[in-house]
Amino acid sequence: MQLRDTPAQQRFREELRAWLRDVLPTLDPRPSQDDWPARRAHDAHWQALLHQAGYAGLNWPAEYGGRGATPTEHLIFLEESELAGAPYVGVNFVGLLHAGPTLIAEASAEQRERHIPGILRGEEIWCQGFSEPDAGSDLAALRTRAVRDGDHYVVTGRKIWTSHAEVADFCELLVRTGPADGPKHQGITWLIMAMDTPGITLRPLMTAGGSTEFSEMILEDVRIPISDRVGAEGDGWRIAMVTFAFERGTGFVSEVVWARRRLVEIAALARENSTWEDSGIRRRIARLAAEFDALWALVKRNVSEAEHSPGGIPGAGSSVFKLRFSEARQHLDDLHAEVRGPESLAFDDEHRAYDGEPGYERLRSLAYTIAAGTSQVQRNIIGERLLGLPKEPAAGGIAKGGGR
Repeated sequence: MQLRDTPAQQRFREELRAWLRDVLPTLDPRPSQDDWPARRAHDAHWQALLHQAGYAGLNWPAEYGGRGATPTEHLIFLEESELAGAPYVGVNFVGLLHAGPTLIAEASAEQRERHIPGILRGEEIWCQGFSEPDAGSDLAALRTRAVRDGDHYVVTGRKIWTSHAEVADFCELLVRTGPADGPKHQGITWLIMAMDTPGITLRPLMTAGGSTEFSEMILEDVRIPISDRVGAEGDGWRIAMVTFAFERGTGFVSEVVWARRRLVEIAALARENSTWEDSGIRRRIARLAAEFDALWALVKRNVSEAEHSPGGIPGAGSSVFKLRFSEARQHLDDLHAEVRGPESLAFDDEHRAYDGEPGYERLRSLAYTIAAGTSQVQRNIIGERLLGLPKEPAAGGIAKGGGR
């Protein structure tokens, strides 16, 4: 594992810093979180600027508009962008962090040619149709049904927590094509669904933070061409694991950089008030600093591993990272609440002592141990795939897998 930049990587870092210094001051302010058309336009404009400068899809194949760079250079890009305060991927995150890499690894040449360039240019927004209301955290218990009818699948069912469905053009959709009473991890298929297809109804869901970035998605006799299936019929569970590897392995990289910066701000706040005199507070700050440093080193290890794996797919180490980061992120906001006091619950930080909306970030952190696979699921994956422990026994003594 390489922890220090090579000369070429250092040059890349310096060029990126210079570009960010020139471009970021020209951007318009971020729109209101409730103005979805404006948010899409803002995020698409940023993605277009990245594409024009050659920074879109750094580690994606050059034949699809990427740069063909190494995962390490991609990591440098994410680190420097966050440190400079550049916009996050926003409504583009499913396409750029989940669906796009999965299509590169698993889709046909025609599917990649059709979708990858549009994702990279910010012209094609994706959402994820995986979770279901009655499945809980056990994704393999999904019931959304797809029945073949000629050269189409006819899909009926419900999905929930469908991020940015309100502005999406396409959806990465998991459906059940096998027998309903068969093994639940088998008979699942990964489909590309155009969001303007008849039969799709969206119901926005209000989060505790007041945003409507999630939707319930109801599918009634939605016809999806067989040509929009990724991989073989019934192979969707394996492909979904590829999607999750990208989601857990690289989807939270910018968040680690963000958390390290926020910890410095929290320490500065503690020094300004009496909380710094509390040895317990100082101990927690030090422990979190060490943990985030270790997590950053783990990110580099996972990236190095992906760099030498077929298709650049992260390994089970991504579950170790996701488990520890999601819990450390919650500890960070708990610490901030103790240091800051009641002001930590504010949604408008008038003093700008803490970059962002502290009340919203605290509520948002509660989802980290659920999103991208619950902490319990991550522990199962780590136990089974890294430690070689037996699968957890299910009711009736039948072993069950790690789920999502």
